[in-house]
Amino acid sequence: MPNRLSRETSPYLLQHAGNPVDWYPWGKEALDKAAREEKPVFLSIGYSACHWCHVMERESFTDPELAEVLNRSFVSIKVDREERPDLDSIYMDAVTNLTGRGGWPLSVWLTPTGAPFYGGTYFPDLPRSGMPSFRQVLEAIAEAWADRREDIEGTARTLVDRLAREHGAEEGVTSAHDERAVGIRPGAEFTVDTGWRDRTIQSLRQGSDDRNGGWGGAPKFPQPLPLQYLLADYALNRDPDVRQQFELALDSMAAGGIYDHLGGGFHRYSTDERWLVPHFEKMLYDNALLATCYLRGWQLTGKRRYREVAEETLDYVLREMTSADGAFFSAQDADSEGEEGRFFVWRRDEVEAALGAEAELFSRSYGVTAGGNFEGWNVLSLVEPPDHPRDTELLTQARGRLLAVRDRRVHPDRDEKALAAWNGLMLTSLAEAARAFESERYLEAARNCGEFLLREMLTENHRLVRSWKGGVRGGNGYLEDYADVCDGLLALYQATFVDRWFVAARTLADSMILHFRHPAGGFFDTSDDHEALITRPRSLQDNVLPSGNSKAAIVLLRLAAFTGEGRYQDLAEGALRTAQRLFDSMPVAFGQWLQSNQLLTAGVRQVAVVGPPHATDTEALLRVVFAKYRPDKVVAGKAPGAASSVPMLDGKEPATGPRGADATAWVCAGHSCSAPTTKPEELLAILENGRPHH
Repeated sequence: MPNRLSRETSPYLLQHAGNPVDWYPWGKEALDKAAREEKPVFLSIGYSACHWCHVMERESFTDPELAEVLNRSFVSIKVDREERPDLDSIYMDAVTNLTGRGGWPLSVWLTPTGAPFYGGTYFPDLPRSGMPSFRQVLEAIAEAWADRREDIEGTARTLVDRLAREHGAEEGVTSAHDERAVGIRPGAEFTVDTGWRDRTIQSLRQGSDDRNGGWGGAPKFPQPLPLQYLLADYALNRDPDVRQQFELALDSMAAGGIYDHLGGGFHRYSTDERWLVPHFEKMLYDNALLATCYLRGWQLTGKRRYREVAEETLDYVLREMTSADGAFFSAQDADSEGEEGRFFVWRRDEVEAALGAEAELFSRSYGVTAGGNFEGWNVLSLVEPPDHPRDTELLTQARGRLLAVRDRRVHPDRDEKALAAWNGLMLTSLAEAARAFESERYLEAARNCGEFLLREMLTENHRLVRSWKGGVRGGNGYLEDYADVCDGLLALYQATFVDRWFVAARTLADSMILHFRHPAGGFFDTSDDHEALITRPRSLQDNVLPSGNSKAAIVLLRLAAFTGEGRYQDLAEGALRTAQRLFDSMPVAFGQWLQSNQLLTAGVRQVAVVGPPHATDTEALLRVVFAKYRPDKVVAGKAPGAASSVPMLDGKEPATGPRGADATAWVCAGHSCSAPTTKPEELLAILENGRPHH
């Protein structure tokens, strides 16, 4: 019989609806049952594309005997971390405090009040590699709860107090300041610290992998946010060492097996340090952020391969991860037919059967051998790039033929819920690509996503919901939802100059400020009317995804430039002040903060273009503005004489000559503006000469 999870919409929870475990979703019903029966809570947190979550389910949660132990001694709650990042943040921090490490599946034991007292990640069905079995853990906790409950509750109270301090949940609590400053100093005003940039670049260089690119060893994750910072730094400073660092990472990932050479898009991480054998799940957020990296890399270097990867990644999302409603799905599973990676890997004889005479060239280029490089199979990686145009064309055709063969296989499951924050990230990537590539297709997809967000995920009182699936909304929006959607809407405005998108972004930002603001600076992760938990979380670290606080800071800086309103600037500076000590000491984990702080210290340039829409002279000016990646700009535009909701355009009207009004551009920074220009070459000179090179 299905359990209570059968009534949920989350694909991850539905994966466990047939378990013999008496699962509850998170909520009052489960916690009340634990209190009434005086049982501890077993909380299991994961997500639909999580390989080890699937393993633990197969080994333990489908076992009737283990289920009987859980049902007798515990109240079991299953949570989708993507739908409830607040619970994931709180209880991940708890387990990290208890054990020194975390991950998914996350396994936590709580008192009936929700206070954690024990935890870990994956537990095997049998003792192995020094790990106790899941049954042993359950029996030990049940015994301790029966015999030493007061000790357990004391441990839980101490841990909850520690979590509250770490999250800065008490009113007035703020992070310690480091007086060395990191581009800003505490006080009434921020002043530029000229050493901040050099310290940051040096730290990122010292921690990087000089052989394979990126940061860290196996398992190795792409780090799009510090890469985006390096790209932005190079755009402003033209430091050749910075270019060498980001090119090594971009080249290595694009050649490795972490990249899907047939269908486009990136897998979540590599199991080795060489980017060769991936963990095969594909996440929407990875592909949104990495597509942006390659897009900006192409704009800065002109390397054709970067444009190809950006377009192939975006095309993968449009082909396989897009709903008819305009939303983008969350993830594609690693497993199919009961095997990890089965959909993506190849045997040599399969390649030969599909390609015939071209099999030898393809195998040589993509490292296909009889023995394979992954458990007897081959993960495709570009080990020998073609050096002749004819070979390039043959390989393009071969990839298309293999993709057609692959599409006839059993596809991995897809998590078809849409998350507001992740759709905001994808919206930003598509809107940027639409401008840079002059692509109507990407612009249409961006518009459809914007329409979806405002139609399906925004309430009448300007509040976001977290998730959507099949027409069903789920949960209050979190800070990251507001910040990422605001950023996406601002990008869509700059791709279209349609007022609606700017107004929606500004209104949403004002709602974010009203409901999430922390009195000591920055923002809470949850709104002021969110469900009361053991602490109100405030996350600062970025990791692979930008934290809500760091993204809010850059959104507010841009809004300050669009509107001229100092309150947005003040709030952005307050958010940056809370994290300055952290991103100075460990920049690779705070890549979005680095970008936000860079924008604050460099200052935002305002580019206004007023001209007849789609006219040749208007498009010529816009092509100059958007052809190259300029991280320090915001762009607004309108037709001559038209009203606009963007204060930055107030008073901006072109001079009228005998032939009417010519398209005109203005570039402003701080409290001064350049003379208006109608000439693309003059506009280019203004933009190029506006920043000193390093």
